[in-house]
Amino acid sequence: MSKILKEIEEALAVLSIPEKAEFFPKFFKTGKGEYGEGDLFLGVKVPDQRSVAKEYYAKISWEDLSQLLSSKYHEHRLTALFMLISKFEKTKDKAVKDELVEFYLNHLQHVNNWDLVDSSCYKILGRYAFENQKESLLKKLSDSEDMWHKRIAVVGTMHYIKKGYFDLTKEFVTQNLKHTHDLMHKANGWLLREMGNKNEKELIDYLNKHYKEMPRTCLRYAIEKLDEDLRQDYLKGRI
Repeated sequence: MSKILKEIEEALAVLSIPEKAEFFPKFFKTGKGEYGEGDLFLGVKVPDQRSVAKEYYAKISWEDLSQLLSSKYHEHRLTALFMLISKFEKTKDKAVKDELVEFYLNHLQHVNNWDLVDSSCYKILGRYAFENQKESLLKKLSDSEDMWHKRIAVVGTMHYIKKGYFDLTKEFVTQNLKHTHDLMHKANGWLLREMGNKNEKELIDYLNKHYKEMPRTCLRYAIEKLDEDLRQDYLKGRI
């Protein structure tokens, strides 16, 4: 193990909180048959992970970053992703951004819980796809049978929504509207809600076409910020 990697792991270990280490496995569903089965936790809070990432992101090598992102410990992986985001946001070199995105895609098997996905995908892959007109990267993931890949695709469109582009979000939501897992229902509803925050008419138009076939969780997430009377109309099928 390199000196830098040892320092990072020791820094995170020092920040471990026993009560959090006991709570996180339940919160992130690590039991047998659950979506986070087998994941291990140190018990480090996210702001502390961000602080460690900020200190080391410019120093860490590709090899060490790969090891950290491949760790069995959840906080190691999330800290590695925070470092990757910082590297991506700080550089203006397209070749470096290409390399960072390739690294991210090559390590997707370790971006395997909802917080890991949601913290990183739109800031790296979504932004890169938007800036380089490479929607095919996200479409390939949306077509995947892997649930985390599908979530990366739809949450990755957050960058598009922020820029006022909604078609890709609607395409992915519709494609995976009836996915069996509630984590996809929540992601789809969340991104529709974000679209509505940017342009309520876009959300209303989409809901009017699809709300009756939406899983209930997806619908509730999507309509959360709407006027209460309108929310009730959707929930009670009056539209």
